[in-house]
Amino acid sequence: MKALVTRLDSFGDVLLAGPAVRAVAARADHVTLLCGPRGAPAARLLPGVDEILVWDAPWGGFEPPDVSREDIDALAERIDADTALVLTSFHQSPLPTALVLRLAGVRYIAADSVDYPGSLLDLRHRRAPHAHEVEAALDLAEAAGFPRPDDGRLRVHPPPRTDDLTGPGPYVVLHPGASVPARAWSPERSAEAVRELAAAGHRVLVTGGPDERGLTAYVAGTHGTDLGGRTEAPELSGVLAGASVVVTGNTAPAHLAAAVGTPVVSLFAPVVPAERWRPYGVPYVLLGDQDAPCADSRARECPVPGHPCLTTVTGTDVAAAVEKLLGEA
Repeated sequence: MKALVTRLDSFGDVLLAGPAVRAVAARADHVTLLCGPRGAPAARLLPGVDEILVWDAPWGGFEPPDVSREDIDALAERIDADTALVLTSFHQSPLPTALVLRLAGVRYIAADSVDYPGSLLDLRHRRAPHAHEVEAALDLAEAAGFPRPDDGRLRVHPPPRTDDLTGPGPYVVLHPGASVPARAWSPERSAEAVRELAAAGHRVLVTGGPDERGLTAYVAGTHGTDLGGRTEAPELSGVLAGASVVVTGNTAPAHLAAAVGTPVVSLFAPVVPAERWRPYGVPYVLLGDQDAPCADSRARECPVPGHPCLTTVTGTDVAAAVEKLLGEA
């Protein structure tokens, strides 16, 4: 059986699809993962994936491309699968993707859908109302004939050694950035947390992408080590795997930390529900006002002046959360 799994949005979303991908891989002869450009680096980390197709869908992402019949036809020509799972977030429709898969000749297509799918889906599944994204994907896979073959936790390929980046001895990672501004802790609070953690005796490494070097330099200051722009996805997985605790917002490194088994202090803005997006399968502490006025708004920019759901969290709060997780370990 040739199977295809689609998850067309971001890095973190693709990581959360990993357990369902492994469930499919346990029964299929060949697994293709269809993902978007932002999710491709995560797709390369997932066990069970034999082939990756990268496609920028007109119905996904923050800046989707225009609809192009030539582009859709080219994708349909590349798809070679008998069975497909269309994985989406709870607020997304799988039907545009299902139409492309049907045009590509996929015979059996399964997805969660609240909309009537006509002949686009062979299995119209209903997700549990409060299911975590990982659990929802696993439930769909099982309904389509792919029961979970393991504990269902997040996993990635074994990370590379990163001693040259981290240096010797224990450390805590703080990742201050986020792809969505409404989910990011302020630079000032992040720098405060680095100082508090350093005062408590921790070595603090500050991570970020190439476009976040200014942010990471500011946050690290003279009390932390700035790794901004120095870690591609495999190296970042190694840095997070070696950490005692990772401090980050609701963004990809929270899920990557969970995938390598590291506890997470999650600075969680409630613009999306924590029950669906919190760190999965590892010890965690959730910080942030989950009842703030922005709750469930899915806002990309904070709609409340001052971003109070996160700015009320202090560096001292984070240092206490880190100590709590270390004590539990």
